Amino acid sequence: MISIDLPQIMEKKINALVEGGYYPNINELIKDAFKSLLESKADLKISTALEIYKKGDVTLGRASEIAGLSIWEFKEILKSRGVKIIVEAPSKDELDEQIDLMKH
Repeated sequence: MISIDLPQIMEKKINALVEGGYYPNINELIKDAFKSLLESKADLKISTALEIYKKGDVTLGRASEIAGLSIWEFKEILKSRGVKIIVEAPSKDELDEQIDLMKH
């Protein structure tokens, strides 16, 4: 869970939007604000995708979607920033299982 300290005036503005019915709750307001931030700043959107990809939390394909780029464009960014591309391959057991399925 994320905990943040906000200036009092910002808290009042957030509460005013929720109390005024513009958002059902603070969580929805924050989600919308974050989404708008990433949509308005492409560099942050790409950096977000890059960081979660480097941690191994998402695949290359999913990271490129998050960045709003094609896989090829995202690969170029990884290359330019010196990030190794993670190649995911099935395990030996998974390959053996696939071979058995093809035999039958």
